[in-house]
Amino acid sequence: MGGPSAEREVSLVSGRECAAALRAEGYEVTPIDAGEDLAERLKEAAPDVVFNALHGRWGEDGCVQGLLEWLRIPYTHSGVLASALAMDKERSKEAYRRAGLPVADSKLCDKTDVMAAHAMPPPYVVKPYNEGSSVGVYLVHDAANGPPALDDQMPQTVMVEAFVPGRELTTTVVGDRAAGVTEILTDGWYDYDAKYKAGGSRHVCPADLPKEITQACMDYALRAHDALGCKGVSRTDFRWDDSKGLAGLVLLETNTQPGMTPTSLTPEQAALMDMSFGQICAWMVEDASCNR
Repeated sequence: MGGPSAEREVSLVSGRECAAALRAEGYEVTPIDAGEDLAERLKEAAPDVVFNALHGRWGEDGCVQGLLEWLRIPYTHSGVLASALAMDKERSKEAYRRAGLPVADSKLCDKTDVMAAHAMPPPYVVKPYNEGSSVGVYLVHDAANGPPALDDQMPQTVMVEAFVPGRELTTTVVGDRAAGVTEILTDGWYDYDAKYKAGGSRHVCPADLPKEITQACMDYALRAHDALGCKGVSRTDFRWDDSKGLAGLVLLETNTQPGMTPTSLTPEQAALMDMSFGQICAWMVEDASCNR
């Protein structure tokens, strides 16, 4: 848990919550705040299984998965290739398109060019191509006077994506089953604070949707999970323009390390499968392996 990414703080919370739940399920748990000495710490701990509660880069992009494969320690969630593919937003979109899944128009651009002129007609979104949790997301409204002024933390290569209006939906996949659909309600943009601060968003679980949209979300989430080669638990996010029916449903991205905090979506959806927080954590431990 923890680690050096932009999502360090939420990863620490996920790690604490999962550790407490696993202890309550009868497991012996050794928390490790991932740093440069991670390989040595793992050798010292000699775990039967690593529960990966790292979010963001290094923990979610195939790096720590490669280390665990090298050390031959079974681990949770997706393997090296699926993790790297899902974290790279443009390459994951290519996999979605090949699987016939609906995605928003987007392109990779140089940060300097994006700040010099509109990369596409507004409204559009600018975000890092390899981060999660809405870290570094800029929404350029259709009434914007000019291109966005990106901060120094943004990488030199960014994704510019057409803004998709509508409702925020998400679906968790556990193994080969889709748990259900949650609608996320916010008073504004569903940014990092809305995701992780108490009261930042409200979840309707299960979402009040037409049966066709619920079934499509669950089908698309499973197909996205398979298209990327995910293992264990993943969560796929959508936007739905309800004025367009099924044609208004667009897949945004798949999270291979969904948040496991008190305000997170995956634990809520696991309850739809009659799985408590402790049970979903235990399921992930028992599902762990190498060669994922």
